[in-house]
Amino acid sequence: MQPMTTWRRLSLGALLAVVAAAAPQAQDHMTETEAWRADREARLTADDGWLTVAGLFFLTEGDNTFGSSPLNDIVLRAGPQSAGVFTLRRGEITVRAPAGETLTIDGRETEGARLWPYEGGSRPTIALGPLSLFAHYSGDRLAIRMRDRDSAIRRDFTGLRWFPVAEAFRVRGRFIPHPEPRTVELPNILGDVEAFRTSGSVAFTAGGAEHRMTAFDAGGRLWFIFRDLTSGSETYPAARFLYADAPEDGWTTVDFNRAYNPPCAFNPYTTCPLPPLENRLPVRIEAGEMDYHATGE
Repeated sequence: MQPMTTWRRLSLGALLAVVAAAAPQAQDHMTETEAWRADREARLTADDGWLTVAGLFFLTEGDNTFGSSPLNDIVLRAGPQSAGVFTLRRGEITVRAPAGETLTIDGRETEGARLWPYEGGSRPTIALGPLSLFAHYSGDRLAIRMRDRDSAIRRDFTGLRWFPVAEAFRVRGRFIPHPEPRTVELPNILGDVEAFRTSGSVAFTAGGAEHRMTAFDAGGRLWFIFRDLTSGSETYPAARFLYADAPEDGWTTVDFNRAYNPPCAFNPYTTCPLPPLENRLPVRIEAGEMDYHATGE
């Protein structure tokens, strides 16, 4: 009987050692997640955050006038009555100031510029007081997107809501590469279709079952657009977004505690993609960001 007793003592000691080692890791995970969530809200409410998006104006072929006068094609809440003209011709957007005047584009005074397509990583942006305007696309349609540092959406923001941090929703994911990278076309919230590149999918276990999601390539990381059984009740109906690190030796970590709402959860001037069928999970993911209610209810 003595060997059995010793074995049990050793097993209990080993178990306690595992628990003792796991506790700091869980605490570190919670601390890191809370810090990430605070940063998420700070980025959302920043001067260039999604809450400042306050207009999306689809262009018609030819000239499109803009300014604060109601006689313009694009009416702005601030700035001169006649601020200039956007011209769309065969997929190219240019802008010009009224005769004898200039526009401030990327900090420089100029009579005009090409806004789309643009070269390099610097997107030409027009500054008009608290407003900024730049080219944007939704599927095949070209538009002007407007930011407003004083937007009502930003001013009335009531804060984000989250599920409690849950270690059970931080799971290992096995990366399954496609034979070749492929392009997937997805509709966005406005009904336009956009193309996304994917090099593989990720298999993981949640809610006692294995699931697989297509992962989209995102600058060396994996990007998921997904929906689950909390969508439309506790979480935003259309989708949530989530990033994971690039796989290492075929594995990555999928941490749903960092799942977050797309920009369209906050304002109607954004063009968020919807999830592919395989990313609509038949399980409740009670982790990450909850639906946003502007009234705080």
